[in-house]
Amino acid sequence: MRIGCPKEIKNQEYRVGITPAAAQEAIAAGHQVMIETGAGAGAGFSDEDYQAIGAEIVGNASDIFAQAEMVVKVKEPQAVERKQLREGQILFTYLHLAPDPAQTRDLLESGVTAIAYETVTDRAGGLPLLAPMSEVAGKLAPQVGAWTLQKANGGRGVLMGGVPGVGAAQVMVIGGGVVGTHAARVAAGMGADVTVLDMSLPRMRYLDDTFGHVFRTRYASKGNIAEMAEMADMVIGAVLIPGAEAPKLIRRDQLSGMKPGAALVDVAIDQGGCFETSKATTHDDPIYEVDGIQHYCVANMPGAVARTSTIALGNATMPFMLALANKGWRQACEDDEHLLNGLNTHAGHLTYAAVGRALEIDVLSPRLALKS
Repeated sequence: MRIGCPKEIKNQEYRVGITPAAAQEAIAAGHQVMIETGAGAGAGFSDEDYQAIGAEIVGNASDIFAQAEMVVKVKEPQAVERKQLREGQILFTYLHLAPDPAQTRDLLESGVTAIAYETVTDRAGGLPLLAPMSEVAGKLAPQVGAWTLQKANGGRGVLMGGVPGVGAAQVMVIGGGVVGTHAARVAAGMGADVTVLDMSLPRMRYLDDTFGHVFRTRYASKGNIAEMAEMADMVIGAVLIPGAEAPKLIRRDQLSGMKPGAALVDVAIDQGGCFETSKATTHDDPIYEVDGIQHYCVANMPGAVARTSTIALGNATMPFMLALANKGWRQACEDDEHLLNGLNTHAGHLTYAAVGRALEIDVLSPRLALKS
């Protein structure tokens, strides 16, 4: 199979979809790998690194989209890229379709078979291709939140760990999954006073048993969220409903009750954000203010630490990429129901139920798509 990896073109996105290690595995399995020139530079991989293991360096992305049977990326295809996709081609990348009707429409019109990293599952009920980036984003969230809190950036001017005689920052993390757990650990490590809110009692028991000496837990009722938001210097939104649009957990009318200059860090922004006032921002211009509250809503947070993120993502995606290349998408998904859960579009049909509900589009079941 001809596998192509274009350079990412989203604002300040430095990750690359295929590492030299993954390319080497694919080439050893008999596949052709095409990498756009400079695609790996932001993550510290040169064209020579790819050429040394037998990959072909291609001068422009249009040749990759035209020639590749499978396109492997990191971020969702941008409008100019979506125009180059075609029926019969496999797209393997993050998609986050639920809050993005324009992308969904373009993918359906292209007829491409799109498999989304964020909806591939595993036997434990986890999301193995989302987890590494959730770990990265969770660890970054308190860092960028602490920067947002600095007075020069419009924040309250509060130091995360305080100093002797001055209390630490109050940090609320909404969601106790992968993102929330890593965010809470880092925030607590910075000296903040941290509380994690979640609706799963088993998850809270696990967090309390494991991290009870590090941070506290509390049930994520609407009343508790509202009460704690008023006390918080920083709120980290870390709620995920796989493939679906994130729920809005803090309304605009609640901002007036928060501390002036408090920071909202929305890690769920790829899925539409979990604060009513959230809108996607970029690393170029990451912060904006609404009613005196600072919002950090960068949609590709892990891109800031591109090398760590690329290697972590490449380790996770490589086995699935090889399965798709070795078997073709139909047989690979037939053999692995967890990979089949990643199928979001095929031949003009939407195949992921949560996206269909969010965008009010009819859905073809993935099993039927295998037979179409």
